[in-house]
Amino acid sequence: MNVSVYNVQGKKEKDMALNDAIFGVPTKTALVHQVYHAIEANAREPWAHTKTKDEVRGGGKKPWKQKGTGRARHGSTRSPIWKGGGVTFGPRNVRNYTQRINKKMKQLATKMVLSSKAKNEKFFIVEGLTDLKKTKDMSTLVKTLPLNGKSTLIIGGEGEDFGLIVRNIPQVHLQRAIDMNVVDILHHQYIVATQKAIETLESRLA
Repeated sequence: MNVSVYNVQGKKEKDMALNDAIFGVPTKTALVHQVYHAIEANAREPWAHTKTKDEVRGGGKKPWKQKGTGRARHGSTRSPIWKGGGVTFGPRNVRNYTQRINKKMKQLATKMVLSSKAKNEKFFIVEGLTDLKKTKDMSTLVKTLPLNGKSTLIIGGEGEDFGLIVRNIPQVHLQRAIDMNVVDILHHQYIVATQKAIETLESRLA
């Protein structure tokens, strides 16, 4: 699989051949779907929480006597059928959304989405990216590259940090190659990587 290599002026310099074992893997939609939703589910926290009738404060006194009133019998005003009472079958913060997914499946899905980006010419390599020191320079590069103003993920290798010059550029985000996953890739239209990031990906996914 070949991808385009650009310089920091946004000009194409050459094509680079990438490892087909990582960037030439055919896509299996079902696997990518499963891994994507597993990662999203594992990041989910059950904030929503309702109280049962036992947890709602008050309601200890019987509203009225059991017999003789002509009304239905009730033992507490905190029953779910009363206003201000507990909730039946409501969301609870003890719910566990975790989905188990093994390492090989995650690695394979990552290879598939990377391969798809490379195949569709949405994966670029930029040489000398670490030489940029200002947000203005990075913004100019982003506008010069064929990204069509779409969401872009910049992948850095070990020791490469572009956080300060990337954080204020709209639709541009940063992720380390060692931490990148399927969700990061699918949430962006284009991927821009450094040479060191490619080496990290090949070492991590080979």
